Amino acid sequence: MPIHNADIAATFTEIADLLEIEQANPFRIRAYRNAARIVGELGREVRAMVERGENLKALPGIGDDLAAKMREIVDSGKCRALEKLHAELPPAITELLHVPGLGPKRVRMLWHELEVQTLEQLARAARDGRIRELPGFGAKTEANILQAVEAHLSKVRRIKLTTAAQYAESLVPWLASARGVARVEVAGSYRRCRETVGDLDILVIAAAGSAVMARFIAYEEGAEVLSQGPTRASVVLKNGLQVDLRVVDAAAYGAALCYFTGSKAHNIALRRIAQEQGLKLNEYGVFRGRDRIAGADEVAVYRALGLPWIAPELREDRGEIAAARADRLPRLVQLADLRGDLHVHTVATDGHHTLEEMALAAKGLGFSYLAITEHSRRLAMAHGLDPRRLAEQCDAIDRLNATLEGIVLLKGIEVDILEDGSLDLPDSALARLDLVIGAVHSRFDLPRAKQTERILRAMDHRYFTLLAHPTGRVIESRAPYDADMLRIIRHARQRGCFLELNAHPERLDLLDSHCLMAKEEGVLVAINSDAHSRDDFAHLRFGIGQARRRWLEAANVLNTRALPELRRLLAQVRR
Repeated sequence: MPIHNADIAATFTEIADLLEIEQANPFRIRAYRNAARIVGELGREVRAMVERGENLKALPGIGDDLAAKMREIVDSGKCRALEKLHAELPPAITELLHVPGLGPKRVRMLWHELEVQTLEQLARAARDGRIRELPGFGAKTEANILQAVEAHLSKVRRIKLTTAAQYAESLVPWLASARGVARVEVAGSYRRCRETVGDLDILVIAAAGSAVMARFIAYEEGAEVLSQGPTRASVVLKNGLQVDLRVVDAAAYGAALCYFTGSKAHNIALRRIAQEQGLKLNEYGVFRGRDRIAGADEVAVYRALGLPWIAPELREDRGEIAAARADRLPRLVQLADLRGDLHVHTVATDGHHTLEEMALAAKGLGFSYLAITEHSRRLAMAHGLDPRRLAEQCDAIDRLNATLEGIVLLKGIEVDILEDGSLDLPDSALARLDLVIGAVHSRFDLPRAKQTERILRAMDHRYFTLLAHPTGRVIESRAPYDADMLRIIRHARQRGCFLELNAHPERLDLLDSHCLMAKEEGVLVAINSDAHSRDDFAHLRFGIGQARRRWLEAANVLNTRALPELRRLLAQVRR
């Protein structure tokens, strides 16, 4: 069975969780957590590296033991170390770690004191009032736990877009190689670039007698066949993701692609337009009576309804149809529009490659500039820079720029916004920089008014350039902190500074609704990778998808500018 980076990262995370419940050596636990993060964020498949015989120890933080386990997982789909831990601990206990507010220490206490091993047992203990009696819990914590567990048990499972991409990008070529297949495409929320997807909808054009359906049913990653027929089948993969396959006639392919891309609200609006014109629209085409007048491609389907083609990311019934009718659809930003990246880390803090390695990787992508923005000293776990080390890095950037051709490194910092709104480094350290990215990395729990004022005060700093990952959310792990984003965006407009759309697939922050808000308020957005290695530039495609979902054009994106114009815009921000 093909093994993806997400599988290896999940294995290492589970090992770390179980070791922490067992109160194992903290350094050993940290090694597994770091390895999970590195593999999970890697822009290329570890499986391919193993197949090519590459040295896995070249990856940062990966030694002999972890490299051996990665090869074991790729080769066998199993990890003996994890199996050993499973034999020592209750099988469902890691599910408790998914409940907000429960770390390994609390899980261990619940297990030993209350014999809680499953989510259902946890909910029962909370309803019975037994959790509040444990040290460090209390009635409020107990109520929060019960609410979180009930929400978790009732929630429809969705997976992150980046994880879905790993499975889709293996399955599509597998199906495309089947005899008689002419075209394969993933539709649904995946094609619309939703942050999370519930399942994968795959459409195929195949000749009569094609082996594609049998090939799909026999896919190595399949765990359960839900249904199977001559033109459609549903399979649940071993990671729990449901995949639906439909074989479609070429004459109806465009209509099917439109129908299965959705969203439901967009499709209902299209059918209403068809009805108004005496037409019928379904997954087989656009019909006038019994005659199909369009269906082979999406452009023809929309044209038959009197509309221009609407990009998949816009199909949410959020004004795109009215804009199409008025010929006001945006020319959405594309990955090729980016001239550079304004948020990148190196080995100077918690990155994995040198200044030169990051520069050459960016140049290879066609970028003409790259901003080096290490963490500041407050983020001690990331070895953040103090004024002396920042000055040393600025000197190193100047020396490297003197030798580089085709790309320019910009001097920057990702400086912590402290609780009172001040910045983590003094003006004397910031004055030399081309840009200063402000970021909230602590006290996510401040009340709305205080969190908002904190950010506004930081934005008023004379050297402040860009607000990083503006809501602080981590998808499905940490909710956005409570802040007045409209007020923050309007303040950015008044101040003349910018907002980041952090393309890291765990963040995708700005939220798509805030992207549109920024556009309407005239605030430029920088689509940045937050790269910690040269492979992480691959994250930018997810940021582009997020931007396109809320109508951003190249003109709305800061780092689509050529370097001279970018320098002018950055200089204007400084007071």
